[in-house]
Amino acid sequence: MSENIKIIATNRKASFEYFLMEKFEAGIVLHGSEIKSIRAGQVSIQEAYVDVQDGEQAWLLEAHIAPYEQAGKFFNHEPRRKRRLLLHKKQIRELWNEVRIKGMTVVPTRVYLKDGRAKVEIALAKGKKAYDKRATIAKRDEARSSERATRVR
Repeated sequence: MSENIKIIATNRKASFEYFLMEKFEAGIVLHGSEIKSIRAGQVSIQEAYVDVQDGEQAWLLEAHIAPYEQAGKFFNHEPRRKRRLLLHKKQIRELWNEVRIKGMTVVPTRVYLKDGRAKVEIALAKGKKAYDKRATIAKRDEARSSERATRVR
C-alpha cells in the first residue's frame, strides 16, 4: 500500500513555541467546499489548536479554510468553523488525560492529503519558556554560522 502524501500547510511556529512530545494522525470531518479549498492549498493553521472535550471528541478550532469561490454563497462553508477530528477512542482518552492532568496542550503541526483524504497531524505539546526559546534561537544561529563556514572553505 503506497502512501501518496501531499503537504498542504505546516505550522512552523509550533516547534518554536512548544516542545512537541507525541504526534498523532487524525482525519477531519469536512464539507464539500472545504475539501476543494484544501486541495487548492487555501488553509492556514497558524492560530489553530485542538480541544478535547471530556475524553469523548476532539475538535480543530480556529483553523482557517478559505471559502471556495466556485461553490456560490449557499453551498459554501464558514472559514473558521470548528471541525471534528477523527481519532480512535484510546487516542482521544490519552490526549484528554495528558491535557487534564499534566497541563499540556494539543496543536496541529501540518495538514496534508494522504491518498486523496485530508489529514491533520496533531502533536501533544508543552509550552516553552522565554529562556527555552532563546536557546532554540542560539542553536539555530550556531548551526547556520557553521554551515556558512563549511560552505566558504
